[in-house]
Amino acid sequence: MALLVTGTIGIDTIHTPAAQATEVLGGSCTYFAAAASFFGPVRMVAAVGDDFPAAHKATLARFPNIDTAGLEVRKGSKTFRWGGKYLNNMNSRETLFTELGVLGEASPTVPEAFKNSNYIFLANMHPGAQAGLLAQCAKPKLSVADTMDLWINIARPDLESLLGKVDGLVLNHDEAELFTGKTNTVTAGRHILNHGPRFVVIKKGEHGALLIHRDGYAALPAYPTENVVDPTGAGDSFAGGLMAALSRMNPEDPGSFSSIRKAMAYGTVIASFNIEEFSLSRFSRLTYREVEQRFDEYCEMTRI
Repeated sequence: MALLVTGTIGIDTIHTPAAQATEVLGGSCTYFAAAASFFGPVRMVAAVGDDFPAAHKATLARFPNIDTAGLEVRKGSKTFRWGGKYLNNMNSRETLFTELGVLGEASPTVPEAFKNSNYIFLANMHPGAQAGLLAQCAKPKLSVADTMDLWINIARPDLESLLGKVDGLVLNHDEAELFTGKTNTVTAGRHILNHGPRFVVIKKGEHGALLIHRDGYAALPAYPTENVVDPTGAGDSFAGGLMAALSRMNPEDPGSFSSIRKAMAYGTVIASFNIEEFSLSRFSRLTYREVEQRFDEYCEMTRI
């Protein structure tokens, strides 16, 4: 079933306690699409400037399941750039710079051929833009959005409006607390459901993720990865695995508690590969056989 992702494609400069990477391919749409591509086709809707490096275009082309027909290259515009520095615990980071570029312009248009997508993921961007992109699509089977602290602080009314239009929300535990004022993660998740979504997935980094659903709760641990090089994009990769697994499973009710819980396991596993190297370097060498092998290991670890 057709899966579509909208979001950012950017150029990142990243500092970690062990190393750094300059001008590498990044962005929420990039990580989501790369992760999702291991499970099936994914349609990408995003915009870059005419300064977008040919090497980064070539990297995206290495993933044959990514359909870039919705990628706009805007003449005279600049590609979104972000720089960040991770602290020693690799859980916290500081933003060093942000250059919005095309993100300060109109949102990209969903191609006509993409409007029938059954699964829609609205990766992190302004909630008003997310709602506008969602409105361009015909009735999807499942729509899920991501968000961040910036939009909670400066665009809360738009975010609250968006929550009434999507089936699910993905965010981290700090953002859930900021949005709801609730320090307990379960309480925060239940509060978010009051705004409209059927479920919320709250990411907790190395401590895994929590599913708060109208039909129940589930807690999944992170895969115990020893070699953590760069956490950038882990949450987007998790979402890519989750949504792509759902689209491949094609359950009668993709928003059901059991469907989301199983798909979260695939999201957890694919994200564990992403953090082993900078940018898409690990994904570029990854095989689906490795994914399934680690998934089997993860299922065995979590079995009681």
